[in-house]
Amino acid sequence: MSTSRGPIRHEMLSWADVDKIVDILLPQLRSIGSIDALLMITRGGLVPGGLLSEALEIAYVLTAAVNFPVNANSDTDRAMLAALPSFLQFPEDDLIKGRRVLIVDDVWGSGRTSTAVKNRCEGAGAYPFTCVFHFNPYRSLFTRQEPNFYGAVTDAHIVYPWEVDRGTFKMPFGMPEAN
Repeated sequence: MSTSRGPIRHEMLSWADVDKIVDILLPQLRSIGSIDALLMITRGGLVPGGLLSEALEIAYVLTAAVNFPVNANSDTDRAMLAALPSFLQFPEDDLIKGRRVLIVDDVWGSGRTSTAVKNRCEGAGAYPFTCVFHFNPYRSLFTRQEPNFYGAVTDAHIVYPWEVDRGTFKMPFGMPEAN
């Protein structure tokens, strides 16, 4: 797999690496004061969201599932990137209105998913903050936005330890190097 800048680097994380990321994020997250709700983006944000909700003792945990349609008839990638998302699952407005909501995903790649969820939360009257384990500014479609909180900056495709047991047969590369 490659991009116009060359082959994509892959990085496989251990559970110890994940613990370090959580340890990096916790002081940042605690610095903003109380968080009223944690909104995990499926599927990538489920494990990170669970880890952070436990560490921060946030019991009010919700999920959002976002789908960006792939237009098979599109002539350009740009048209596909401009497609509006559909929310397969999202909390009712009254569940987040007036709350400080921490939106959690594993990676900010293009930034579309986190941004779409943040915008929907703002539309519902919430005060959202975005948080990811890894921020890839080189892939982000947003030049003036980034996650409010992130554990690390990367240019790599990250393979988390909870993804390894599924095998790499669906991944477009060989076995990644261990971190």
